[in-house]
Amino acid sequence: MRMKRRILLILFLYLLGEIATAQGFLVGSAQRNINPNGNVLFMAGGKPNRPFTEVHDSLYVKAIVVSDGKTELAILTFDCIGLLYPELQKIRALVKQKLSDFPINQIVMSSTHTHAGPDVVGIWGKDLGHSGVNETHMQLIVQRAANAIEEAIKNKNKSTVVYTSGTYGEDWVKNISEPLELDREVSVLQFKDSRGGNLATITNFACHPTIMDDETNLASADYVGGYYHYMDSVQGGMNMFLQGAIGGWVQPEDVPSSFENTAKYGGDLAKFVIDKLRKSSNLLGNKINFHSKVVYFPVLNDGFRMLSKGGIIKRDFSEKVASEIAYFSIGNAQFATHPGETVPALSHQTKALMKTSGPKFVMGLGMDAIGYILKPSFFDSTKKIPHSEYLTGMSVGPETIGIIYKTLQELSLK
Repeated sequence: MRMKRRILLILFLYLLGEIATAQGFLVGSAQRNINPNGNVLFMAGGKPNRPFTEVHDSLYVKAIVVSDGKTELAILTFDCIGLLYPELQKIRALVKQKLSDFPINQIVMSSTHTHAGPDVVGIWGKDLGHSGVNETHMQLIVQRAANAIEEAIKNKNKSTVVYTSGTYGEDWVKNISEPLELDREVSVLQFKDSRGGNLATITNFACHPTIMDDETNLASADYVGGYYHYMDSVQGGMNMFLQGAIGGWVQPEDVPSSFENTAKYGGDLAKFVIDKLRKSSNLLGNKINFHSKVVYFPVLNDGFRMLSKGGIIKRDFSEKVASEIAYFSIGNAQFATHPGETVPALSHQTKALMKTSGPKFVMGLGMDAIGYILKPSFFDSTKKIPHSEYLTGMSVGPETIGIIYKTLQELSLK
C-alpha cells in the first residue's frame, strides 16, 4: 500500500511538472537594422571625433514579445553604446499610438554597448562643444524599435521554453579594475515552436564589446555581431544578446583588434550556448510577473550638469535625474535591469535576491545608460583602484548603486 501511494505521488508530481511546462507562452519576435547612413554621424566609445564611414556588419534593434495569455511584455536590445531613458519613453509613446491595449510600461530595453556604433548620447562629437548625436538617426532608431515591437506582437506563436547556464570567458574576459570580481555566468532562455525549432533565444553575458574599441570607423556590433552570425546560421529564429554587468571595466583583454577576432570570439560564445542548449532544462511555471519603478538619482557630477546645460546631452541632469528599474519573471526565469554599466558586485547581489531554481538575468544598460555605476570605494582616492579616476568621471555619483539595490530589493518582494 505504501509503495502504491509513493508511485501515485511520483506520478502526480510528474504530471504537475508537465502542466507547469506544457501550457507554454505566446512568443513573437522581430528585428530591424539601425545602421547609420549618409548623414553626418560620429562613432561612440573611446576617443571622440571619429566620423562614421561605412557599415561592416549590421546593427540591430531586436524585439521579443512574451504573453502568458493575461500579462504581456516586450524586451528590446540595441546594438549601440547605450540608449537613454528618454528614448524608451518615445518608443513607448509610438507603440501606444498604434496598439492602445499593449501595456507600454512593460516594454524594457537593454543596449549591447558596442564601441563601433553611432553616438546616441552626445559626448563623442568632434569636440565637447558639439554633440555627436544626429537627430534624424535617433528618430530612425525609435521608429524602428516601435515597428519591431508591433511586428513581434502580430506574429506570436505558442511556445515551450527551456533554459541553461554555464560560466565562460576565463581566457579573455577580464576586470581591469578589480581582477577578482567578475560575473562569468551565461544565462540562456530559449522559446521553441511545436516542432522544436528556435522561435527566440535570449543570452545574457557580461563583457564590453570592445575588441575593435575605437580602432575603426566602420559600424559593427563587435563580438556580438559574431555571436549573432553563428547563432543565426545554426538555428535560425531570433537570437538576442543581453549585456550584463560590465562596470569596473569588464572587457576583452589580450585580444588584438580585428574583425576576424570579433567573428571568432562571438562565434565561440555562440558555440558554447548551442552546446549548453543540448542539455537544457524545461522552464517551470506559466505566468509572467512584472514590476517597475521610476527612480531619481542625485547628480553629483558637475560634468553631467554642464553637458546637459550646453545641450551636448539632450537630457535634464540637474540636481537629480529620472530613470527606471524593472524586475520581472517569465515562469521561473527572473530578470532585473541595471540602468548603466554596473560593477559585477551588484550583479551578484541582484542574483542573490532572485529566489528561484530557474535562470537569472541581469540586464546591464537596462532601461537607461547613465554611465558607470560603482561601489563607493571607487570614489575614495586612497583605495587607488586602477582607472577609478576615469570611471568616477563617467558616473553621476556614489549614491547610485545603493539606490538601485534598494529598489531591486523592494521590487523583488512584490
